[in-house]
Amino acid sequence: MAPLLEVSGLKAYYGATEALHGLSFALEKGGITTLLGANGAGKTTTLRAISGLVKRDGRITFDGEAIDRAATEDIARRGVAHVPEGRGTFTGLSVEENLKIASYGRRDKSGVKRDLDLVFTYFPRLKERLHQQAGTLSGGEQQMLAISRALMLSPRLMLLDEPSFGLAPLIVQEIFHIMRRINAEAGVSMLLVEQNAALALDLADTAYVLETGTVVMSGPATQLKNDEGIRKSYLGY
Repeated sequence: MAPLLEVSGLKAYYGATEALHGLSFALEKGGITTLLGANGAGKTTTLRAISGLVKRDGRITFDGEAIDRAATEDIARRGVAHVPEGRGTFTGLSVEENLKIASYGRRDKSGVKRDLDLVFTYFPRLKERLHQQAGTLSGGEQQMLAISRALMLSPRLMLLDEPSFGLAPLIVQEIFHIMRRINAEAGVSMLLVEQNAALALDLADTAYVLETGTVVMSGPATQLKNDEGIRKSYLGY
């Protein structure tokens, strides 16, 4: 089976500074892949490059079609939803308005209703806070809203950047449990960036370890998790 996402020789730039140095990796349909590494390794930049948010070179294909020259909005329309670090919700708008904006431009009204019902199935707390201003939600609820906004795009692939950041352990467990359900039940593939390596390896099928913009290690998540040398050298636990 051909990969859903395939990245080959990816370079990314901030001005004249090259932040990624020829990254190559693949993500299978229906799978969860995690990118691990220290701060500054290039994990967030990789997601931004896939979404077209930074200047990049190299080859990126999504379901067999090249997207490395596509605009960010075109990439989103093809089914790639980016949940950025810091959540990226409109804090001055209500939960309902955030969800409506996310589905703006979709013409399939029945599909929008289906996805809204799906959001409330996974995150019933958001239905209770539908008319509440997003900026007044707890950190966990804001992260739920960020993931829900992505779901309103009816994605085939979600790019998730540090979904556990700043959240209490119990909330993190709840959100990661729901992410697993979304993957298993809705068939949404995921590319996950996460500082909590143990948590990410529990969720993912495949892992790539990044160091200063290059891949230094890859393999099944269980293999990396159980390798003491890899844990100590690259994962910090």
